[in-house]
Amino acid sequence: MKVFELNKLVRESVRKLQPYSSARDEYVSDGSEMIFLDANENPFDNGVNRYPDPYQRSLKSLLAEQKGVSESQILLGNGSDEVLDLIYRAFCEPNQDNIITLPPTYGMYKVLAGINSVENKEVLLTTDFQPNVDEILATVDTNTKLLFICSPNNPTGNSFKKEGIEELLKSFNGLMVIDEAYIDFSKDESWLSQLKQYPNLIVTQTLSKAYGLAGIRLGICYASEEIIAVLNKIKPPYNVNQLTQQRALQRVLNQDLVNQEVKQILQERAELIKALNSLKFVEQLYPSDANFVLAKVDNADKRYQQLLKKQVVVRNRSTQPLCENTLRFTVGTPEENKKLIAILKEL
Repeated sequence: MKVFELNKLVRESVRKLQPYSSARDEYVSDGSEMIFLDANENPFDNGVNRYPDPYQRSLKSLLAEQKGVSESQILLGNGSDEVLDLIYRAFCEPNQDNIITLPPTYGMYKVLAGINSVENKEVLLTTDFQPNVDEILATVDTNTKLLFICSPNNPTGNSFKKEGIEELLKSFNGLMVIDEAYIDFSKDESWLSQLKQYPNLIVTQTLSKAYGLAGIRLGICYASEEIIAVLNKIKPPYNVNQLTQQRALQRVLNQDLVNQEVKQILQERAELIKALNSLKFVEQLYPSDANFVLAKVDNADKRYQQLLKKQVVVRNRSTQPLCENTLRFTVGTPEENKKLIAILKEL
């Protein structure tokens, strides 16, 4: 890999920025009984009348211990979408820089590029849903700042081969964002273990999937201390509210229950795959390392409407590149899956 210089990637305006300092930046409580008259808060205690910890120290401490990283390598956001948006805003100059995405993939990468006036260069996955490494590297130019890799990928469900990702990390001199929203369902190791080896690596995860906390909106960014320091300069001071921090902390502490639920989802995924494979109108099932299965069917629009009439909502992904006539089935509870399988057999 070429010599990586982070400062050359940071927007000039962000480099010069003096970040906002909140009251809770200037005084960090050590747990002592204090009278807080510094932040213009309502003084009457109702559980949420005080501003939350702007750096979510308790939650970061626990995550750092579990993931084998330092607290200074973690940024928390209001869902992964805020984390991704901060990465655009820190490193991509509007109307000048570009990013690379690999459709079919998570749609917010493209939306955020549009919001931030950043060109999105698309390089389609291969027919077996793997990154086309040569084409990606040929598409890179001097203004390419970010490369987004979603693995396990949404909507296809498969993980990308390690060799291809390593080649990209070594050859691409911008920032490579590996979105691991579904990593807890995969047999593959997280790329977190490679953060020290690759200074241009950013790994994002979420509590929305395996942890079952989609409603609290908590996204996680892991990277070098230098990258996290840049993102902390531009994040809103209180971007993760107190209730989210409390609920996330409770769930992350209960790792045994999370592991148990993941194990059950994987068992149900296997049953769903078995059932889908037995259906005549299912033409192909794609390998899945996620909590969903992508199936190619004879007529996706027809099957989607049939399921709706039976009060079952799945996702029609036919509008995505390489995904003609595909339906995406999220793995439900054992009871939900039994109902789904019974309905599918009736179609």
